[in-house]
Amino acid sequence: MKFNLECEREADGRWLAEVPELPGAMAYGATADEAMARAEALALRALAEQLESGEVRPLAISISLPAAA
Repeated sequence: MKFNLECEREADGRWLAEVPELPGAMAYGATADEAMARAEALALRALAEQLESGEVRPLAISISLPAAA
């Protein structure tokens, strides 16, 4: 399973990031990085809930994160 993280700037200057494959996994932030971090955290929480409730089967996963600046 592969998830995409999309980010765009709203007309009011805020950034909105979302993971389209997980409905509701979207978040605003003052910066693109902040919005993406919030959306990614929401996506991981949603996946954890689905695993714990038995909605999805556990699979081998690969997670890669960029090094902190």
